[in-house]
Amino acid sequence: MTHRTVGDAPAALPGLPDDRHARVAAPRPDCPVEIALAALRGRWTTLVVRELLRGESLSYSELAARLPALSDKVLSDRLARLVAAGVVAKDRTAGWPPTVGYRLTPHGRELGPVLQALWDWGAAAPGRPEDREP
Repeated sequence: MTHRTVGDAPAALPGLPDDRHARVAAPRPDCPVEIALAALRGRWTTLVVRELLRGESLSYSELAARLPALSDKVLSDRLARLVAAGVVAKDRTAGWPPTVGYRLTPHGRELGPVLQALWDWGAAAPGRPEDREP
């Protein structure tokens, strides 16, 4: 009879951490990758985060002006989801009229390198539409 030792542990999957979530057979809501994808889900979400990555607190109208093709309904939805995910903080300032600003939380700022890695991966992907001959 043989005994398992530390050296006999199964190797991590290529490109994945040695974590129990890397070995599941179906998506789970507590998987770190699923959590990240859920926070970034939805068209326009990454562009809202991009604008906030510039480092300043922006009002709703400033965000709307920076993304003029984005409807008010979708901008409201994306901001609400990002706030709920802990990516964006909504700051209210007392006074008349009261003002509301949106800024990335420290956790949200960590998305900068993630978005850069997604950009780099997408830019290198074969079969991009601009790579096709007409």
